[in-house]
Amino acid sequence: MERPTPEARSAYRHFRAITTRWMDNDVYAHVNNVVYYSWFDTVVNQYLVETGALHIERSPVIGLVVETHCNYFSPVSFPDLVHAGLRVARLGSSSVRYEVGLFRNDDPLAAAQGHFVHVYVDRGTRRPVALPDRLREALAPLAA
Repeated sequence: MERPTPEARSAYRHFRAITTRWMDNDVYAHVNNVVYYSWFDTVVNQYLVETGALHIERSPVIGLVVETHCNYFSPVSFPDLVHAGLRVARLGSSSVRYEVGLFRNDDPLAAAQGHFVHVYVDRGTRRPVALPDRLREALAPLAA
């Protein structure tokens, strides 16, 4: 399998600045890998909330993560500022593949990049449902 190369900021449609925290660093003096997945989750869900496509406590349809992947290219450490780039690679009937690039400070290439797949389900039954129109409308500008 060929290793991916870091992408440029221009490959992403939406950005969210995320501050690193002292507690994000591990004993190797860089941000621990588990934090990167938290940033993926943050950029996706904050976008959905801000566009009105998700109300965390009341939306009848919610996204459940069924797959994640991340490639790491260069370290991020506190007190770096991370710019999380977001795009939609696939908009299915009941699922969405989000792709995220994490950029350290003003670096032009991603320090890490990966994807995150949500399957959208009925909040009560947890059974897959068609993507709501409001969600499709919110995600259209992010389509790669």
